[in-house]
Amino acid sequence: MSTAVIVGGGPNGLTAAILLAQQGVHVTVLEAADSVGGGVRSGAATGPGLIHDYCSAIHPMAVGSPVLAGLDLEKHGLQWLWPEVDCAHPLDDGSCGVLYRDVAATANGLGRDGRRWRALFERPARNFDLLTADIMGPLLRIPRHPLALTRFGVPTVLPAAATAQLFRTRQARALFGGIAAHAFRPLHYPMTSAIGLGIITAGHRHGWPVAAGGSQSITDALSSLLAQFGGRIETGVHVTSFTQLPTADVTLFDLSPTQVADILRDHLPTSVARGLSRFRYGPGAFKVDFAIEDGVPWTNPDAGRAGTVHLGGTFAEVASTERAVHAGRMPERPFVLVGQQYLADPGRSNGNIHPLWTYAHVPHGFTGDATQALIDQIERFAPASVTGSWRPPCVLPPT
Repeated sequence: MSTAVIVGGGPNGLTAAILLAQQGVHVTVLEAADSVGGGVRSGAATGPGLIHDYCSAIHPMAVGSPVLAGLDLEKHGLQWLWPEVDCAHPLDDGSCGVLYRDVAATANGLGRDGRRWRALFERPARNFDLLTADIMGPLLRIPRHPLALTRFGVPTVLPAAATAQLFRTRQARALFGGIAAHAFRPLHYPMTSAIGLGIITAGHRHGWPVAAGGSQSITDALSSLLAQFGGRIETGVHVTSFTQLPTADVTLFDLSPTQVADILRDHLPTSVARGLSRFRYGPGAFKVDFAIEDGVPWTNPDAGRAGTVHLGGTFAEVASTERAVHAGRMPERPFVLVGQQYLADPGRSNGNIHPLWTYAHVPHGFTGDATQALIDQIERFAPASVTGSWRPPCVLPPT
């Protein structure tokens, strides 16, 4: 029997392990932490009975992934749940850009930009399942659906700032800009439209769901399936050198570029080792978990129905803050993402106390405390009374 060792037990490492084990390969996953999952884990960060996702929280790409769909993880306990509204982007005047799973419902809420929104997303959303293998598969391959991929792909090379100019209303521009900001890059850079277009299209096809019981459920399902095929997981194994690894036919790394360079050292060609060691990391995320009584009293009620809320103001403001963060400057009003997973998954709450998942975009290497700036952005769109309802936050270091 062939053997494989996978260093790193994040979701990609676990998925690779399953695919190999399904083909009869004897697989061992080595994980430095006490549990596998990486960012796809959950726990009680702020109090008993409150389930917070540690990192990955909303899963529009995972629910439509052809690989995950083929694993049938529902048989291992995974259940997807959807909020009433996928995403809301409130503005200072009380209005809001609102993303629904349904293209028509989203377009209807965007006034004169409704026709443009439908023109941009209706056909790609309808064809999304045809495109997933090409979008999410290896880059060096002949596409299965070249015409559909071309129609989808041409707009993705544009800067998000250019795509935003297709819209006339502040609500539509802000909604698109907030989603495009998931790229963690200045929105005037080429190809920053790709993230916005991709996530929105995926959402219009499959929604923006959460995993019942927390993102940990995804990791648990992957681990269960791997065990079913005979795969082994060893936790608490911190690999620092290639000499630590057992002999195997295949060795895969689910790690960062610099970690791989440190482990392999002299086992890599000089040019590859140099490239990995020089990898430049982008901006960070300053994450704060809250416990809040009765939910956030948003000024706009649509934000109170949304699983995800983007806080950054107009498109121009979001673009400005992303430029600052990329340049190493911490903005006074950072772009903030709020996850209200409990709206779709009430079991994460404890009575009227709800877990609130938030993070702010911060510069690479940021060592300050962005908690108050993050709270100020929330209170900007849910004024004053919010502060009294917070429980002591759980602040995680930027990643």
